[in-house]
Amino acid sequence: MSKRLFVVFSLLIIASMVLSACATPTQAPPPPPAETAAPAATEAPAAPAATEAPAAPAATEAPAAASGEPIKIGILAPLSGANPTFGVSTRDGSLLAIKEWNAKGGVLGRKIEAVIADSQCEADPAVNAANKVIDQDGVKYIVGEVCSKASIPISEIVNEKKVVQISPTSTNPSVTVAQDGKVKPFTFRACFIDPFQGTVMAKFALEKGYKTAFIMFDQGNDYVRGLAEFFEKAFTEAGGQIVGKETYTSQDTDFSAILTKVAESKAEVLFLPDYYPIVNLVGAQAKDKGVTAVMMGGDGWDSGDLDVKAADGGFYSNHYDPGDTREIVQSWVKNYQTEYGGATPDALATLSYDATNLLLAAIQAAGVDDPDKVKDAMAALKWEGVSGTITFDANHNPIKSAAVIGVKDGKKSYIGTVNP
Repeated sequence: MSKRLFVVFSLLIIASMVLSACATPTQAPPPPPAETAAPAATEAPAAPAATEAPAAPAATEAPAAASGEPIKIGILAPLSGANPTFGVSTRDGSLLAIKEWNAKGGVLGRKIEAVIADSQCEADPAVNAANKVIDQDGVKYIVGEVCSKASIPISEIVNEKKVVQISPTSTNPSVTVAQDGKVKPFTFRACFIDPFQGTVMAKFALEKGYKTAFIMFDQGNDYVRGLAEFFEKAFTEAGGQIVGKETYTSQDTDFSAILTKVAESKAEVLFLPDYYPIVNLVGAQAKDKGVTAVMMGGDGWDSGDLDVKAADGGFYSNHYDPGDTREIVQSWVKNYQTEYGGATPDALATLSYDATNLLLAAIQAAGVDDPDKVKDAMAALKWEGVSGTITFDANHNPIKSAAVIGVKDGKKSYIGTVNP
């Protein structure tokens, strides 16, 4: 081939390649429909697509597409261990609240899903349960725990991970306030606290004419120890006398040595601020030994498994009474009995119901599934609950009333209400 022909031939090839390259856009497939384009816009950073008018709304609507996903609520309760009736009541009260909200369309237009974990009223199982529902199940809101010694370590986790927690029944002040005195921003409670509960029972004992008291308490239980301390403070400041104090452990079953000291002290009141299994043991043994001191305690007595014979003649503070004639109370009792085979809701179930309603109302008030905004909405909330009208003080404790319940002749009955 001559040099001239070679040049001409080369020019023809180059011209053909240029024409082919210019033709490529006209051969591309048509753009996808608008409804399929939105996911592509969120996955690709292409600037031209982002500047097109239809693309901007698609990008902002992407979170709304997830609105069909349920809002998960963790329920941490002791379904095994020493206090299983507490866990069952807590679970059932919370589930009924969730069922009622879902029947009305859920919250923020989304269904609510319960994620239940057994936290056993103990620190280590509670920590494991909290980490599991948060890290594995994606929970951002928790109802629980029941016991203070479990709720306190949970509160450390949720405030680090920015998860909203509301305990139905943990009354120790340290649940919502850290050791440095600062309020834990993501933690709330639906129950009154130990200082108020201890003051209620000290005041009640003195009003009954009792001037001397013997205190028995479990030094290793935050709830029990705290309530004992606050009772002693209020009782002595108002003129009462503590004539004896003895400690025991949660594993103890024989209290005869302590009860001998109670009898010898001639105390008029035996203050036993523990949970119902211990109350059952101590009460039965006290009666066997002829101890005449009137037993008194806190809301840990409230259980369907309280031995009313062992606790006969005693009194305890509580959060509500099913005999309350308010319409909201009677409606709650009726709905609970319908849902759970005629069972009457105890304080654990009632407070869990209130706590769950408070949490869901706060999410609704915040208007967004964002724990940081929900905690602020919770702090400003005023809610008419079964256990009373609830607002929160600066330490995220509810301002509400307490009821005193008496045990007599195999029955528990409402004695009176004490206001804050």
